[in-house]
Amino acid sequence: MSFFLDFFSYGFLLRALLGGALVALCASLLGTSLVLTRYAMIGDGLSHVAFGALALAMALSAAPLAVAIPVVMAAAFLLLRLSDSSRIRGDAAIAMLSSASMAVGVIVISLSSGMNTDLHSFMFGSILSMSRGDLILAVILSLAVTLLFTLSYNNLFAVTFDENFARASGVRAGLWNALLAVLASVTVVLGMRIMGAILISSLIIFPPLSAMRLSGSFKGVTLISAAASLVCFVSGLFLSYALDLPSGPVIVMVNVLCFSLFSLVRFIRSRRPAPDLTPDP
Repeated sequence: MSFFLDFFSYGFLLRALLGGALVALCASLLGTSLVLTRYAMIGDGLSHVAFGALALAMALSAAPLAVAIPVVMAAAFLLLRLSDSSRIRGDAAIAMLSSASMAVGVIVISLSSGMNTDLHSFMFGSILSMSRGDLILAVILSLAVTLLFTLSYNNLFAVTFDENFARASGVRAGLWNALLAVLASVTVVLGMRIMGAILISSLIIFPPLSAMRLSGSFKGVTLISAAASLVCFVSGLFLSYALDLPSGPVIVMVNVLCFSLFSLVRFIRSRRPAPDLTPDP
C-alpha cells in the first residue's frame, strides 16, 4: 500500500500512467490492422522519421511536436505511395525512409551542440518528459482513435483482410489506409515521450501478436490486444518505478513475457487430445 501511495503522490508519474496507457491502447488498436496487413514495422520507420524531425526542430529552436507531427504524417503518406509502387514494396520503403531519416538526425546532432536532454528523452524515452500538453493530446488521440475505430470497424475489417475485395465492394480503401497512417503517426510521436524512438514500435507489434496466440477472429484479437496492452504498460511502469529502471525497456520485457505466456497457453491447447465423440454401444 505504501508503494502505491508513494507512486500516486508524484504528478509526473500520474501523467505518465494515464497518458502512456492511452497511447498504448491506441497503439494496440491500430497495431491489429497494421500487423495483419504486414505493416507492423511502420511504427519503427515512423519513429526514425520523428527522431530526424525532432533533431532538426531542436537545432532550429522550434517546437518539437509542432514540427514532428506534420513531418511524420507526410512520411506516412509517402510510405503509402511508395508501397503502391510495383518497384518498392512495404518493407523496403519503410527501411529506406527510416534509415535516411535517422542519418539526417545524426548529421544534424553532429553539426549542432550535440544530443541534449530533450532529444535524449525522445530517443530512449523518459517518464519525466510527459507534460500536461502531451497528456491532453493523448486524451484527444485516444478518444479519436476509439471513436473512429468503432464507427469504421466494418470498413477497417474489409481493408485489413482483402483490400481488393474491399475496393470492389465500394470501400474507399485508400482513405482508410490514409486514416490508419495519420493515427499511427500521432501515436508514434506521443509514445516516443515514454518509450523512445527505439522501442515505440513494440507497443504496436507485441499486443496484437500476443492476442493472435489466443484468438483467430479480428474482433477477438482486437479486444485481447487492447486488454493485454493496457495490463503490460501499467505493470511495466510500476515495475520500472519499483526497480528504478528505465520505463521503456521494462514495458517491452513485460510485453515479451506476455507473448511467451500466451504462446505457452496456445501450445498447451494444441497438445490436448481431441474429445472422443464416439457414441457408447
